Amino acid sequence: MLDLKITGGTVVDGTGAERFRADIGVKDGRIVEVRRRSGDDDGLSADAAEHIDATGRFVTPGFVDVHTHYDGQVSWDDTLEPSSLHGVTTVVSGNCGVGFAPVRPGREQWLIELMEGVEDIPGSALAEGITWQWESFPEYLDAIEKRSLAVDYGTQVAHGAVRGYAMGERGARNEEATDDDIAAMARIVTEAIEAGALGFSTSRTEAHRAIDGEPVPGTYAAEAELFGLGRAMAAGGQAVFEVSPQGTAGESPAEATMRELDWMTKLSAEIERPVSFTMIQTGGAPDLWRRQLERAGAALDQGIALYAQFAARPFGMLFGFTGYHAFTHRPTYRKLKAELEHADLMARLADPAVRAAILSETDLPPQPVPMFDGLYALIQYSVDKIFPIGDPPDYEPTPDMTVAAIAARRGEDPLATMYDLMLDSGGTAMLMLPFFNYAEGNHDAIYEMMTHPAAVSGLSDGGAHCGLICDASYPTFLLTHWARDRHRGPKFSLEYVVRKQTLDTATLFGLSDRGVIAQGRKADLNVIDMDALRLDVPRMAYDLPAGGRRLIQGASGYDATVVSGIVTRRHGADTGTRPGRLIRGVR
Repeated sequence: MLDLKITGGTVVDGTGAERFRADIGVKDGRIVEVRRRSGDDDGLSADAAEHIDATGRFVTPGFVDVHTHYDGQVSWDDTLEPSSLHGVTTVVSGNCGVGFAPVRPGREQWLIELMEGVEDIPGSALAEGITWQWESFPEYLDAIEKRSLAVDYGTQVAHGAVRGYAMGERGARNEEATDDDIAAMARIVTEAIEAGALGFSTSRTEAHRAIDGEPVPGTYAAEAELFGLGRAMAAGGQAVFEVSPQGTAGESPAEATMRELDWMTKLSAEIERPVSFTMIQTGGAPDLWRRQLERAGAALDQGIALYAQFAARPFGMLFGFTGYHAFTHRPTYRKLKAELEHADLMARLADPAVRAAILSETDLPPQPVPMFDGLYALIQYSVDKIFPIGDPPDYEPTPDMTVAAIAARRGEDPLATMYDLMLDSGGTAMLMLPFFNYAEGNHDAIYEMMTHPAAVSGLSDGGAHCGLICDASYPTFLLTHWARDRHRGPKFSLEYVVRKQTLDTATLFGLSDRGVIAQGRKADLNVIDMDALRLDVPRMAYDLPAGGRRLIQGASGYDATVVSGIVTRRHGADTGTRPGRLIRGVR
């Protein structure tokens, strides 16, 4: 008697091999049989407690998202949305050098403000939602292990938290670490890896700052500190050293990036563990990513595990009247926003007299705190780079679709056009400002990133940047845009796109029990109607603790998502089952 059988589906098994028709049998959370079908073959005959008829559907492994920020959310939210809305069955958190363990009693708020500043997660939501049942990193893992989740959760130990714990205020303020400091941090890192952390993460990116403007602890760490912690990580077991790279002030992007890759290559060679760095195309150096991939590829050829994490679509921000936008500092808008609920506010904003007043006013000055208070000005001066996202969302717009271009055709001021576009759909319409991965107005750079053996799909930032992005939908976008819908350039086979977010991402973190549909593997699966698969329009929800906001983007076309042999979502709806568990790294 099987627990579950999925019959008649077309299997895309995660290896990149050609699709085939097969039935899948599941018992005790594992795939026990994959029976290929041909002709009039009746298929798998064993009885099962649950049966999914996948005729006309594709069956894939569950997706493995290696770059999320659910470090706090996992302590109160058992669904881990929005990632679980998109066929994701495994998430890896603790990226970019920020996390919530270890933590000294009384320093919880400092870690909250660090995460809030770097990842734009409402501090009030973190303060109300996190349960703080730990001090050490092993205690954090123990607390999470008690939870039943909709997806499997693994995490890394973060440099910022480690530095703050070991060095106190000196670590928080990025003072240089002494030999004794490095030794103290190394003990914490080794202990974390031995307890089950999947890796160690650090941020060298100066834009990553706490809510008070201070850079993430470790931003300017010397090589002695980085190598000391890398060796400590390797001493604890199999793990990944994750880096958000950038050089020091005064260097060109090329100088900084290539210097960073030098030490990363040396570190990976010495500790014989993967080093993974985040990589995006920037307008100031639009071809630098090619040099990064060339260096990573040369390292791989020498047996050195150096991998770039790339984003599968333009990397930037979404905005509208439900979040950040160009008119947040206009006096009339401020007054109405403070007085009215959303529906009433939208009605007033649509009033021609109110519209005219807001468009004619001078902005109030920005405040130094909180972070992102000056985004309104950036938006106002970027009308030639901003696009309506549309329905269905279009993440590969052409230059004639910018707000500036639309305004020119209408013969009106671009800010007036922007105002009216945001009023669409009852004031919930979103506009997109791509900062990165769109330097030339197309996806050609991303296409090349996806083809490179040293590039791994990542940077979804699931759970983070709540008011600005919703890139946890990458898995669905990869399937719809890159394997089905793209018409402005070449695309990929479904087999290739599935492998990029199953076997490849699972392999990076040594998760060898998943990512492939094969006998003996973990039964994490998706049953997908590719004809019906569609990304929803991003929307603002206010469902975090303390009423915190976040952008949510759903999808349709997932008939079922299965975690450890149990259906967790059916036709987009949460089933209420919670088979997901903490993942501890291989030791």
